[in-house]
Amino acid sequence: MEIKAVAHFGRFKDIIITLFKYGFDDIVERLDLPGKFIIEKIYPAHTELNTWQRIRHTLEELGPTFIKLGQILSLRPDLMPPPLIFELQKLQDEVTPVSFPEIEKVLQKNLSAPVTEVFEVFEEDPIAAASLAQVHRAVLKENHQAVAVKIQRPGIRHIIDTDLYILSALARQLHDRMDGAQIYDLPELVKEFKRNILRELDFRREARNMKISQANLADFPNVHIPRLYKDHCTEQMITMELIHGTKLRDLQLDTLADRQSLARHGLQVTIKQVLEDGFFHADPHPGNVFILDNHIFCIIDWGMVGRLTEQTRADVIELIKSVVDKDSERLLDILLRFSSWESTINERLLQREILDILDVYHNTPIREVNVSQLLMDIAELLREHQIKLPADMAVMIKAMVTAEGTARLLYPDLNVVAETEPSIEKLIVQQWKPKAVWRNLRRTLTHLHNLQKKLPGHIERIIHKIDRGELSIQFQHKNLDGLRNTLENVANRITFGLIIAAMIIGSSMIITTGVEPLLFGFPAFGIIGYIISAIIGLWLIYNIVRTRKY
Repeated sequence: MEIKAVAHFGRFKDIIITLFKYGFDDIVERLDLPGKFIIEKIYPAHTELNTWQRIRHTLEELGPTFIKLGQILSLRPDLMPPPLIFELQKLQDEVTPVSFPEIEKVLQKNLSAPVTEVFEVFEEDPIAAASLAQVHRAVLKENHQAVAVKIQRPGIRHIIDTDLYILSALARQLHDRMDGAQIYDLPELVKEFKRNILRELDFRREARNMKISQANLADFPNVHIPRLYKDHCTEQMITMELIHGTKLRDLQLDTLADRQSLARHGLQVTIKQVLEDGFFHADPHPGNVFILDNHIFCIIDWGMVGRLTEQTRADVIELIKSVVDKDSERLLDILLRFSSWESTINERLLQREILDILDVYHNTPIREVNVSQLLMDIAELLREHQIKLPADMAVMIKAMVTAEGTARLLYPDLNVVAETEPSIEKLIVQQWKPKAVWRNLRRTLTHLHNLQKKLPGHIERIIHKIDRGELSIQFQHKNLDGLRNTLENVANRITFGLIIAAMIIGSSMIITTGVEPLLFGFPAFGIIGYIISAIIGLWLIYNIVRTRKY
């Protein structure tokens, strides 16, 4: 572990204690964490829960950064096994609120005038409190409008920065020292998580996401995005319209008059966001959806969004079409085109397994087809073959799965395929309109034109390098850090052994000289040399026995 880790010793200790508490001592054993061996003797492993439950409880106990990590991992069905995703979806982001005097300091820092001059009323008790922020009801003085003010928790940025440093260190260690961890590319996952959570801490980005969604969904009368008060939106604060409605998860479904229409509208909104706009809410679960009067959806919490390029959306539509046509070869080509993998793929086996999945759904009545399960089955198949989808594609799959689950919660008999088909057909027709075809052709011709201009220069430079003997082939070794660490440990122990032997021989020579000063009748330097040699020797023996590497 780096010396810098000492500055975060207290947080490391919390992590070690929690890992031992939930029975992950095997992971700690593989990590070079400060102080882990003392705590190992004090905190016995806690293994009453299954593995997935223990992971969830560990993340919950470790606080906001780890809760957010779990929530983001729950959006990655291409990486996480279904039982773990099921548990991670239970992560609750509801915590004890910060006292008003503390939150008032953040509020005042982000206002251009005293709180009493901006707000006619500002309720001290929050209406919601999460790990990153809490929401207070207030009334603006300028127009007497009731608003919801989302304020970042004080000191949360420092906590997250510390945890991100520790997560990066742990990810590197686990990637190098744990068998099978390389599949998940933990360092890259942490980098992706860091980007996401730091973006979520900038509330100006969330406000921008809300404005984009308002524009994209302007033609949908059944959807409402809270109105923003941009003069009171900063990096640490968002002021928006106060929503008077009921969260979908708290709604008594029996009280709804037309659940089928509501479910249809919700599903169509997600399809439009994903396939038409390429800009979508990353986690439209029932806790983020309010039902207002007149059966209007209100979607909140736009901190995490997904984006799909035009080409990716076209690939997704082609993917859906290949599923409908039971074209496993085309489906495999599309999946591999925008995926990445390191090992050799057995395409014949993978194609057979894709056909097995498609057979199940083609033998099911259309009304009973569960598109969510189909997408999850494909993602699970890719995970088993160590094929990684791009993050935006994985988040899109999870958003579609969540949207269908929410729609079926409202109306279990909803024919998802029938509701999706018109939108897909419309988008396919749009792709082949003369304007769209000409745009794609022009883009391709531009790329070819640029390539033909650059290609001669590239070839000429390669030939010059060959003539001068400067062309070299570079080999990069991967996953050898574990071997390097082992060799370093061996070298260090040999060095210690040589030092101990030298000190014992030197001390013995001093003892025979009778040189003063004396200690217990023997030369003091010789005695001190023996003592130091004994201490280092005992420490080395303890370290070998403790790590069971003998």
